[in-house]
Amino acid sequence: MTDSPREVVEESVETLDSLVLHATDNGVSWITLNRPEAMNAVTRDQRERVISLLGDASADPAVRAVVITATGKGFCAGADLRSGAVGSTERVAGDVARTIRLGAQRLIGAVLDCEKPVIAAVNGTAAGLGAHLALACDLVLAAESAKFIEVFVRRGLVPDGGGAYLLPRLVGPQRAKELMFFGDSLPAAEAHRMGLVNRVVPAEELADTARAWAERLAGGPTRALALTKQLVNASLDSDRAGAFAAEAAAQEVNMTTADANEGVASFVERRTPKYRGL
Repeated sequence: MTDSPREVVEESVETLDSLVLHATDNGVSWITLNRPEAMNAVTRDQRERVISLLGDASADPAVRAVVITATGKGFCAGADLRSGAVGSTERVAGDVARTIRLGAQRLIGAVLDCEKPVIAAVNGTAAGLGAHLALACDLVLAAESAKFIEVFVRRGLVPDGGGAYLLPRLVGPQRAKELMFFGDSLPAAEAHRMGLVNRVVPAEELADTARAWAERLAGGPTRALALTKQLVNASLDSDRAGAFAAEAAAQEVNMTTADANEGVASFVERRTPKYRGL
């Protein structure tokens, strides 16, 4: 007897849920890649699941921060090339550009556009798209054993997932070219020295540090943080007039929030503010 369509769908959802673990705790959405046997190389279905969860985090008032991490020895080894047709010799013109636009770029865009602060807790190797997934996050924590690799050149490929956009903004064009031209493994300590990582911690402290940072963000003024994220992300693409105009508009919007009023009131009353994310 064959499985019914409903049973097949339910089994597929259950399997996907096991490959991208998700839980919300104390206002923090935890997104965990869970294919340790593949160094967490991302399949199409996993990518769509992460994009969906980031969208949910933006829309859910109960979620006030996000952590992206992984199980095993790898944070993310990039896109799972075995699950696609990257090496196919039969292509229609425009197929590759469309695949990148709708795939890797959408994933990185979902991180950059998430309305809640996103922390990467990099537990191991972050290569290719995996490195860009981490670097797109607002804050990056790395275990001492973590490594970052611009692996594309090793495969004869051009960087995708916004790498040529993200890296120069983090380390400058010369350093970005060095990383992308040679594809050398960059240890976490060196990534920290270059400004790619906020903090490096022992592996056994990574989860606790990520939780502490995320819960601190979750207790903050959520709308102000979202607007601040938007301003910073747009700043390097703006001239001074545009940046100042965006700042003024953000101030106008933020001053209508309950948290802004609470922040001012708590200052006047000399007490600790209690932000509700509203």
